[in-house]
Amino acid sequence: MEALAGTTASVSPEGDGEGKKFGWFAGVFTPTLLTILGVIMYLRLPWVVGNAGLIGALSIVGLATGITVATGLSLSSIATNTRLGAGGPYAIVTRSLGYEVAASVGVPLYLSQAFAVAMYVFGFREGWGWIFPEHPALLVDFVLFVLVLSIAYVSADLAFRVQYLVMAVIAVSLVMVFGNVEVWQSTHEIELFGDYAGAPETGLTGTEYWAVFAVFFPATTGILVGANMSGELANPRRSIPVGTLSAIGVTSVIYLALIFWAAKAAPASELASNYNVMIDRSLWGPAVLAGLLGATFSSALSSLVGAPRILQALARDRLVPGAAWLAKRTNGEPRRAMLVTGVIVLVGLMARELNVVAPLITMFFLITYAVVNIVTLAESSLGLMSFRPTLELPRVVPALGALGCIFAMFIVNPTFSLFAVGIVGGIYSWLLWRGRAPRTGTVRSGIFVAFAEWAAAKVLEHDLTTTRAWKPSLVVPIRDPTRLRGEFRILVDVCRPEGAMKILGIASTETVDDLTPRVENLTRSFQEAGVMTTASIIDSAGFAEGIVTGLQALRSAFFRPNVLFLKVPDQLDRHPEIAQVMREAKRLRIGTMLLGYHPTAGFGRQRVVNLWLSPMKSGQSVRAYLDETNQNLAILTALRIRRSWNGELNLITAVRDAADVLQARAGLEELCDLCRIPSEAVVHVIAGEFDSILSRATQGDLELFGSSHDQPLDFMAGLVQTTRATCMFLADSGEEDALA
Repeated sequence: MEALAGTTASVSPEGDGEGKKFGWFAGVFTPTLLTILGVIMYLRLPWVVGNAGLIGALSIVGLATGITVATGLSLSSIATNTRLGAGGPYAIVTRSLGYEVAASVGVPLYLSQAFAVAMYVFGFREGWGWIFPEHPALLVDFVLFVLVLSIAYVSADLAFRVQYLVMAVIAVSLVMVFGNVEVWQSTHEIELFGDYAGAPETGLTGTEYWAVFAVFFPATTGILVGANMSGELANPRRSIPVGTLSAIGVTSVIYLALIFWAAKAAPASELASNYNVMIDRSLWGPAVLAGLLGATFSSALSSLVGAPRILQALARDRLVPGAAWLAKRTNGEPRRAMLVTGVIVLVGLMARELNVVAPLITMFFLITYAVVNIVTLAESSLGLMSFRPTLELPRVVPALGALGCIFAMFIVNPTFSLFAVGIVGGIYSWLLWRGRAPRTGTVRSGIFVAFAEWAAAKVLEHDLTTTRAWKPSLVVPIRDPTRLRGEFRILVDVCRPEGAMKILGIASTETVDDLTPRVENLTRSFQEAGVMTTASIIDSAGFAEGIVTGLQALRSAFFRPNVLFLKVPDQLDRHPEIAQVMREAKRLRIGTMLLGYHPTAGFGRQRVVNLWLSPMKSGQSVRAYLDETNQNLAILTALRIRRSWNGELNLITAVRDAADVLQARAGLEELCDLCRIPSEAVVHVIAGEFDSILSRATQGDLELFGSSHDQPLDFMAGLVQTTRATCMFLADSGEEDALA
């Protein structure tokens, strides 16, 4: 039943108040390690070897571990992409698949987590009864429940400190197990392939091999317990991957070592019939028994620390009754939610028969693991710019993780699997019918857009203009298609793979009939280059008037543009009309991308991208900096072009005083971290006047500047000459977000 402690969560788009922040070891590694190393390791792992033999046990443990490793990698990847506050897996599902899906998993998960506390209390009581058989069972249950609730109620910090002691007890117990030299010197014959003599007594369906697998599999779960504390982690993007994967690695090594120990400890017949082999064949049995008690105690404590955070998350999202009261925290702890959880646990203790629903609880955890894999697979497949994890995975990893979780569900108990899926589906349907779940931008928008008209109604039901689902949708006005040849490659690099483009033909110097076939040919060229491109022709007396008319009309289109692409005009007398267009784009909340093409340098080797950024003010947050300096579109465009060119990216800022260099560099490095800019990018902070720095900075093939809709065009033209390179000036629309 290790899976029972494996999924706790709470989420909120906002912070959860002040509280102690934990590092990767205390907040993730320790609770995850103790959740995985539990009762099944002590009482059932030798039994698995006795039934399946050495080779069979290795294959069972390897398959179970493989499923959880894939899930752990998916969790780690998505954690490095998302600035998680409180909530862990619940937050991941909410951001990606919406509140309805997250709540349909979270509600039964919360109840399962609460009842899991009662089952761990029962497991502790059974171990306690071996030492003190005269102690009343109900009294032992109640005392342990009060102790665990008291520790969890005080703070998560105290709970983690207690778990340090438990980890030490478990470590000593393993030393007692592995330290028995007589076991390693035994000469009995080792069974490589078992006869599964003890498997039928489990009552599980399927072949005997899969019956043994079903008994062992919950021992490898519990990998989300550290991620559930994401709101209390100092750096969740680092702590979750490091802590989770380290815990999985350490426990996998321990399990594999115990398989070989068990094979040497006793003949297969004894392993299959004696659950206490680890106690009997250790150097000192009481130490192993203490480890067993510590494992159940730690699992109960982890569950009681995590379950209230699920309830508080649901309350903050107004998805449960009494939400306003339950959502409050006291001294950084969800104590109101913990008291409600304590009542539910107490009801479970009074029921005395929770083993009947134990398989259902395990199913809810496996459903959560499967959803985490599906989220990672979906976000990595859509190609959205918001998905830029620092830990990238091949898509086969989350795909295998999701299929493995579904496979494990139906191997463990197909009846309860179908029942659990039905419950989740029922809650989801009820939430849709209720229609009161908060709306938020998710990757669902990207999925619906991919299905185009078939999913049009669904896309409109959700928020299409979300910052998380943002992708470039350019409108490119032209009078003469042949003049776009120089910009063809850069437009493809900006838009591909998931962006789109709308060519707006302005028939001001020739008829619509003459311009239409030429624009259609150009459209096909972009489509062949892999860019989703459409075209419209407007009959207008003036170029600027035609662009304004087109922008106004396209704002009501289903695939509406969010960036206007223009060239910095060579003729000074055309500056006023372009300035008029930019003012209208600002009014319509459309970003602008002005290309200052250098006639000699062109795009050079298409290798080096220079992104010019203003220095960050002292004490200024990255969010405030981006909003103030209009840099979101510039950063996202730089990342796209750098990816298309497979080239180098330089981040350059200028400061007046050399004393400000260190502060400016620290600000840029923080920006790189939060915006997930690749570590290969080079930060340059140069002291001096801006004009002088332009001529002596690292030469780039393309210079990018965050701009505004009101930037003078003659200033842009001057920068092209000063940098001796093609420049691009980008103004935000307000819909893009480099932090998303």
